[in-house]
Amino acid sequence: MQRAIALYDTSVGKKAVMAVSGAVMFGFVVGHLLGNLQVYLGPAALNGYAEHLQALKPLLWLVRFTLLAAIVLHLLSAHQLWVRGWFARGRRRYRVERSAATTYAGRTMWMSGPLILLFLLYHLAHFTFPGLAMSVGYAHSIGDVYANVVNGFSVWWVAVLYLAAQACLGLHLYHGGASMLQTLGLDHPRFGGVAQGIAKPLAIMIWLGNSSIPVAVLAGLAR
Repeated sequence: MQRAIALYDTSVGKKAVMAVSGAVMFGFVVGHLLGNLQVYLGPAALNGYAEHLQALKPLLWLVRFTLLAAIVLHLLSAHQLWVRGWFARGRRRYRVERSAATTYAGRTMWMSGPLILLFLLYHLAHFTFPGLAMSVGYAHSIGDVYANVVNGFSVWWVAVLYLAAQACLGLHLYHGGASMLQTLGLDHPRFGGVAQGIAKPLAIMIWLGNSSIPVAVLAGLAR
């Protein structure tokens, strides 16, 4: 335990925690997308999938607590690394800044992370609390996930909000996924740039998959 604490106190240890927690969240996002895409199979498929998840109460709560722990550790490590870097620079900005991040996704990680967290809180409330649903213009149907998805995204500004959030998530996953694989040692030159080769297409597929649902509702393809 003392060795683990000592390792976490180093920048390398904090980056390792960010990588592992990021992998947990990345896996959840992929699984969440695969489940949500059942909206294209109709109400019976999506509602049946939701009922099946609710039937797995112990496993479902284990996944929830694991995900919550991953989010907390990810945020805590990111904040501590930022604070450490801030004090290492003497709390002064460099006269000439040369960012190590060469992509737009990398340069906006400081912004996309907090925005995704705010969206996550809204997303949970949006599909959980009937009062919020009514406040944005539609009725929440308890037990009818398909109806909630269609009714929720039928409100155009809610759909636009989700589309913006998915663009933000895609950028974060693109850079974060590559950094995660690099930290875990999977970006060695002998692997031929596997980190970018895996992270980029996965981030694009997640962005397209999640974005397609509100677009399909607005286009009348899901009713």
